[in-house]
Amino acid sequence: MRRRSFLTGALTTAALPACANAPERSARPELKPADALSRAAPAASRMVEEAGLGGKVGFVVSDARTGEVLETYNPLRALPPASVLKAVTALYALETLGADYRFQTRLVATGPISGGRLNGDLVLVGGGDPSLDSDGLNNLAAQVASVGLREVSGRLLVYDGALPTFERIDRAQPDHVGYNPAVGGINLNFNRVHFQWRRGGNGYETTMDGRTERFRPAVSTSRMRIADRSLPVYTYDRSGDIDAWTVARGQLGSSGSRWLPVRNPALYAGDVMRTMLRANGIAVGVAARTGTAPQGTTLAQEVSAPLDRVARAMLRFSNNLTAELLGLTSTVRRGTVPRSLDASGAVMSNWLSGRTGARRPDFDDHSGLNGTTRISASDMAKALTASGAEARLRPLMKTLTIDGDLTIPVQAKTGTLNFVSGLAGYFDARSGRSLAFATFVADTDRRNRLSVAERERPQGGRSWGRTARSLQFDLIERWALVHQ
Repeated sequence: MRRRSFLTGALTTAALPACANAPERSARPELKPADALSRAAPAASRMVEEAGLGGKVGFVVSDARTGEVLETYNPLRALPPASVLKAVTALYALETLGADYRFQTRLVATGPISGGRLNGDLVLVGGGDPSLDSDGLNNLAAQVASVGLREVSGRLLVYDGALPTFERIDRAQPDHVGYNPAVGGINLNFNRVHFQWRRGGNGYETTMDGRTERFRPAVSTSRMRIADRSLPVYTYDRSGDIDAWTVARGQLGSSGSRWLPVRNPALYAGDVMRTMLRANGIAVGVAARTGTAPQGTTLAQEVSAPLDRVARAMLRFSNNLTAELLGLTSTVRRGTVPRSLDASGAVMSNWLSGRTGARRPDFDDHSGLNGTTRISASDMAKALTASGAEARLRPLMKTLTIDGDLTIPVQAKTGTLNFVSGLAGYFDARSGRSLAFATFVADTDRRNRLSVAERERPQGGRSWGRTARSLQFDLIERWALVHQ
């Protein structure tokens, strides 16, 4: 495979899929005799074989405006899309909620304020905002301080019932990875807590906080204990309302930090909310969770950016929590309160089939983190070429510039899991014709053999991923030459 350079949108890959033993040859289009570049383009089937990845490959390239299928390779083979699924989730949310939809987080008083004292409870009411951070909670605290609140006689409560709560996105992931947090009606700092350590004269000093660039509020809902061992690096247990972590002393070195997932998002948000209230001069007790929506007066609110901007950030930074919250919010808006992420994914699967004629999508979440999620290249291409889809999705996708025989700007969503790689989006042929494509590569047998300990950095994963991504870009270069 040719060496190439990528001018922008440089990709990082952890572990990706496989390509050998693909039984079907590409449907090679008729070429214009005078087009030397087109005639020189290698057959897609040969490109797949020469990649030597092992596993399975499927792709479809279509006219983005008409949906006309131009070239395929195993188009009906259902494969894991990884984070490419987020493009479907973005379309699902935009068409369900609208591009101008905004998430709201509120502070509600259940009683009157007299002489600076609230005679009732103060309730932090979550609205599923994936972008809420500690700065936002400080803004809420400053707003209630500005109306004269100085003391809460009742309780500080957190209501997270706008959405169901799930402890993690994928149970097959290691406990400590920050991209697999809890999901619920209130989510703070992407439901991650910052763990930092530094070796001092009497051992290690550690902190657990909900930091942003402005604030570093310490939290008590996540705790860390240093254990005298070398492996495993981290262990996790739920101790009542506390996320109880241990870390191996032998792995710490002199100093460092990492983000760990939060499993009790409501109490985590309540913990930081109390700190921000007290920092703004408001006396309040320890936070507790409530399952009852409050009746009272809204004293303060924090509003997210419009949904199209939230979706753009999700597609460009591939945040799993954001994808799950967009999907869950859309499912609830459609009238279903799902009992699991799998159930919400099924609602989105049915929506896609009804919306585009997709035949057998099988979504177990909205982010693609679950390796059991499946979609074919044909169904993915149908999503991208559905009426209005390009206008909604293409401006939100990250631009990757391929510099090979041609310089080709591509607006696309990447997807990476261990030995799974996906790429889908849009680019223009030399004639200016807008093309949509979906390419999935997966070595699921190799992926399934990994132990839990191997899943964060599997041997051979990075090189496999680079080869898979190079194949995907080579295919785009071929399509840009051939399909005019």
